[in-house]
Amino acid sequence: MTIDEAQQAVDNWIKTTGIRYFNELTNTAILMEEVGEVARIMARQYGEQSFKKSDTEVNLADEMADVLFVLICLANQTGINLTEALEKNMIKKSIRDADRHRNNEKLK
Repeated sequence: MTIDEAQQAVDNWIKTTGIRYFNELTNTAILMEEVGEVARIMARQYGEQSFKKSDTEVNLADEMADVLFVLICLANQTGINLTEALEKNMIKKSIRDADRHRNNEKLK
């Protein structure tokens, strides 16, 4: 699925199953909640925190998909084409960071 196809699929799902988009502020809060769930798993799976008994059914891929879904909702609501935005962002990073990381002693 391309990013454009994902934006269309989310829009179709919202308009049929989800009834309508939550407002942008609500979706921003939901996005922060979903990112927090990813952070919780990362801290336990890759960091020093230990899992609790209630954490036995965690699914990092599913939580990342939740983040992506809500981000796509916000892009759709604000008229942002994520394919174009990502392409422009990659160009910006390539120009700005052309030598930055190569010359970073911390990365050697």
